[in-house]
Amino acid sequence: MKKSSFVALILGTIGIVFFALGMCMALLPEWGMFNQGVICGVLGLVVLLITVMVWRKMEGKVPIKLNAKTIGAVLVGVMGALLLGVGMCLSMIFGKMILGIVIGLVGIIVLLMLIPLLKGVK
Repeated sequence: MKKSSFVALILGTIGIVFFALGMCMALLPEWGMFNQGVICGVLGLVVLLITVMVWRKMEGKVPIKLNAKTIGAVLVGVMGALLLGVGMCLSMIFGKMILGIVIGLVGIIVLLMLIPLLKGVK
């Protein structure tokens, strides 16, 4: 394993743990830790962004350029993840199984749209 991959693995794991814990803290009312959860989740996102920058620097890659394609891909990814999450919540928490499955499948399809959007069809 390359040094850059190992560093990315460690930083990515730390970022994901903080983000996931923050989401649980913020979204579970039984815990009563909404504000702390938001802070923890944002901290996890910051660590994940730092991970991307550190990994690209260690690999000798150019920084990510912000253009319309990059911003569009991020928006499509966020929209797909949110739709998938809403579908899961509807199915598991609110008991609306059919609606949750349909919305979750739409989210999966939106996420699958990222492949041709980023790689193109040949």
